[in-house]
Amino acid sequence: MKIPFFRNIKLFKPFKLNIMNIQVLGTGCPKCKSLEKATREVVAKNGIDATITKVEDIVEIMKFHIMTTPALVVDGKVVVKGRVPSLDELKEILIKQ
Repeated sequence: MKIPFFRNIKLFKPFKLNIMNIQVLGTGCPKCKSLEKATREVVAKNGIDATITKVEDIVEIMKFHIMTTPALVVDGKVVVKGRVPSLDELKEILIKQ
């Protein structure tokens, strides 16, 4: 005797949270601090699930092959370098990622 009920059961994969990893690269100049503050503000206001770290070690910064700071790295990809974007532009960048 076959039980048709079991053919209709779908197995679901566990839900995986996608937490964004954001790094602010800069040696501590006013622009670097401004970018970090703006990034934290945009993440908080828009409920973006992310971890934000500030990278000030020049050796670590050079691993990203950038020559000007500040820079913003999202999930290992440099998305902004050498400037501080507006809050709206930063929001657009982070939501798009």
